[in-house]
Amino acid sequence: MDLEAVKSSYRRWAPVYDRTFGRITRMGRERAVAVINRSQGRVLEVGVGTGLSLSNYAPHLDVTGIDYSEDMLDRARKRVAAEGLTQVRALRQMDARHLDFPDGHFDTVVAMYLVSVVPEPERVMAEIARVCKPGGQVIIVNHFARDEGWLAWLELRFAPLADRLGWHPDFARARIMGEPSLQVTEERRLAPLGLFTFLRLEKA
Repeated sequence: MDLEAVKSSYRRWAPVYDRTFGRITRMGRERAVAVINRSQGRVLEVGVGTGLSLSNYAPHLDVTGIDYSEDMLDRARKRVAAEGLTQVRALRQMDARHLDFPDGHFDTVVAMYLVSVVPEPERVMAEIARVCKPGGQVIIVNHFARDEGWLAWLELRFAPLADRLGWHPDFARARIMGEPSLQVTEERRLAPLGLFTFLRLEKA
């Protein structure tokens, strides 16, 4: 999936995202933010989208969100203004493969429902690791391909539609596990139907 396909897909999704995919992914977002709220410092949300998670971050955090889609960011900015979300410091348009932040800048980096959307997810994970502080945490929530069962069958059938869907149904977990500085400290399946996986990684 290239960036133009991503941009085109999320231009279509932006007006209806909150009422459709946003509802399906609510539990994963709530789980991720609840974990992050127990921490301190700077948070980077990569792929902030329409800002569905922003109002749930605790006031003591310093949250920055980035997204490639200006259509999604416009909605996130309106949400921040309407709800007076003072914990949100900045919302910036950015390619996740080239994060415009210094090394070790954030205490937590979170990517929810992102890694199966972006081109070169391995490169995105390398950038996520780079901008996370040593001892900091990386939170990933995403759908990963199954090896067997009816969900695996569906993933294979929908895989050719990735550009239109805006994500890869057959995305392999192994693709984001190659960053040597990140070690998995927690992993669990999430509702509905265990479709999504919560991963917490710590930077050595």
